[in-house]
Amino acid sequence: MSDELVFTAHVPRSPVGRLVIWATTKGLRRIEFTSGAELARAGERWVVPGAVPGAPDAPAHLNAAVTQLSAYFEGRAPRFDVPLDPQPATLFQQHVWRRLRQIPHGEFISYGELAKAVGAEKGARAVGQAVGANPLPIVIPCHRVVAADGTLHGFSGGLKRKAALLRLEGFHVDSEGPEGRVLRDVLDLGL
Repeated sequence: MSDELVFTAHVPRSPVGRLVIWATTKGLRRIEFTSGAELARAGERWVVPGAVPGAPDAPAHLNAAVTQLSAYFEGRAPRFDVPLDPQPATLFQQHVWRRLRQIPHGEFISYGELAKAVGAEKGARAVGQAVGANPLPIVIPCHRVVAADGTLHGFSGGLKRKAALLRLEGFHVDSEGPEGRVLRDVLDLGL
């Protein structure tokens, strides 16, 4: 089996630190807050577009993702409409991630509410694990999921970044640690 080609791009001027997008020819594979070529995973061959004669060009969806993320960081609410290729993923994780993508910009939901929305009413912990396994933060907006009491509760990029993303979307977050709480005024997503 040959290695799958992966491409990377950096998002300029991210308010949450260095952000790197990894993509295959099929879609976005993952977004990391810090990264480098040494972090290409087993079965992936990292390609620098144009670095050597004959190197393939980056897929158009990678450039589109940079543009869409830049717009998001400028305070606009873009629809992330690039193809995704998050591998590996279970069917349950994929189901949870599809529901996460339905949470509108500027709204949030609890793990319990998300569990109910995916038909796993008693599965908030399993849903939390699927949310935590999300390889595409921001595009699959796992930062919009908080504990039932409004505390921030986990994020792959750290609670400081989660608070920054929620603030970017207009929420008041009272602190950035595990006791940090997002204020819940009115919420009814109807998921």
